[in-house]
Amino acid sequence: MNENDIKRISRLTAILTQFQTKQLLTAAELANKFAVSNRTIYRDIRALEQAGVPILTQEGKGYSLMEGYKIPPVMFSESEANALITVEQLVVKNRDSSLIKEYQEAINKIKAVLRYSTREKTELLSKRVAVSPAISGVNTSSSLMLIQNALTNFQVLEITYQSEEGNQKTERQIEPFALYYSLQENWTLIAYCRLRKDYRMFRLDRILKIHQTELKFTPHTLTLQEYLAEKEKKFKTLATPLS
Repeated sequence: MNENDIKRISRLTAILTQFQTKQLLTAAELANKFAVSNRTIYRDIRALEQAGVPILTQEGKGYSLMEGYKIPPVMFSESEANALITVEQLVVKNRDSSLIKEYQEAINKIKAVLRYSTREKTELLSKRVAVSPAISGVNTSSSLMLIQNALTNFQVLEITYQSEEGNQKTERQIEPFALYYSLQENWTLIAYCRLRKDYRMFRLDRILKIHQTELKFTPHTLTLQEYLAEKEKKFKTLATPLS
């Protein structure tokens, strides 16, 4: 087997991995990602089809895998496993308990499919990575996973929110838009507030109650980058001294 054959097998495997992470892929996207021509991607797709992978072609849109088709488990390299183990030490220090629980369960599944030699090395690494005690590990929320689910499924949330001063509580219906994290404020939910009829930022540690409703909302056309750019613009305007 020559070097070109090895590269192609590696690319075919990577293309299958891409199908696991995205529902629809175009030849142009794949060609750009793997730095090859569209024609090469066409040949790769045919090779996968000949190998029995049920790839569906949507004219003018791209390629997708047949619903229900299961790709064999992805194997992690030593470097990839080490990166996940290192991030684990940061995750356990974050302020939301639901994220810690879900991440640790995911990490356990990943460890289960690692080769024995790689698993030994990642276990050693996990014992040699520490996070400064100056970063508090006190949990202040437990709703991050519920919010993520509502965000990706476009479902309205009902919340009881406490003001910064702590003397006022409001009941609101909100449309989750994005999540923002800072070391000072921890997790903050950016959402369209139906009460205020505008986008607002809600600190998760001030959400006293939260309920995912059956109500659906139309996906927002605003992008997170546009929202943050507008916030930065307003902040700079407020910070400019009056002449």
